[in-house]
Amino acid sequence: MNTIHNRQVINDVLVEQAKTDKDIVVLCSDSRGSASLSEYAKVHPQQFVETGIAEQNIVSIAAGLAACGKKAFVASPACFLSTRSMEQAKVDVAYSNTNVKLIGISGGVSYGALGMTHHSTNDIATLGSVPNMRVYFPSDRHQTKCLMEALLQDAKPAYIRVGRNPVEDVYTADNTPFEMDKATLVHDGNDITIIAAGEMVYPAQQAAIALAAQGIGCRVLDMYCVKPLDTAAVLKAAQETKAIIVIEEHVAIGGIGSTVSQLLSSKQPTRVVSLCLPDEPAIAGKSNEVFAYYGLTAENLVKTAQELLG
Repeated sequence: MNTIHNRQVINDVLVEQAKTDKDIVVLCSDSRGSASLSEYAKVHPQQFVETGIAEQNIVSIAAGLAACGKKAFVASPACFLSTRSMEQAKVDVAYSNTNVKLIGISGGVSYGALGMTHHSTNDIATLGSVPNMRVYFPSDRHQTKCLMEALLQDAKPAYIRVGRNPVEDVYTADNTPFEMDKATLVHDGNDITIIAAGEMVYPAQQAAIALAAQGIGCRVLDMYCVKPLDTAAVLKAAQETKAIIVIEEHVAIGGIGSTVSQLLSSKQPTRVVSLCLPDEPAIAGKSNEVFAYYGLTAENLVKTAQELLG
């Protein structure tokens, strides 16, 4: 079982890269501990800014630093970063096209026991609707490393959501296929497709393995690049498989499922079933309890696929 969470990987990449790249600046809103960036602050104090609990200010400060040539990385709880600082993300970062990477930590229902105030289950809908803002949900520690290294090479705005707890490995250190803004084929099959992102990729992978044992070929697409969506991979799946299941740690409105459905309705009409969170305050509980309650599990994916295929 993996014990290294994606937050730690982000810290490790930034600590290493900042040794030679003095333009890297990390900003935290009293969140260095929860973001696992305490080591970065200790090793690179001259490249670290602590704003305190001030989400609007931290995004504007980061945009100002980026306008001066810095590579700004903001780490703050996703539930606050994607809502309280929405205007600053829209205007100072996206509209101004500044080199700011917004890292939403403890995303989705990671703060499950704290309820709706601390859930970030509409961040695709909010930040994904902003022109120039890219949205990424890496699935495991290995993909997180690849993504962070890639983002350090460009100067465009982005929002990255990671969970709070370690997640099971989808890939390995020696085998992590990665192409920027292209979905990764986790499991191949020509009967049905599952599209997943973030923490939902592992249960999708497990469902595909279970379905294969039943003679059902299940394609799994790791859509870590939530925006820009890999439309070519989606269209190919629609052409080559009988139906598509989208599973996501997000509400239905404005999520991956709605984006996929909108694309296919005009380009390649296909049956799409979305497993997601309802349009209501989610229950309070540990992440796995919330996932189980709403059917965001490998078991429910297998059941849904069986029903779709008759």
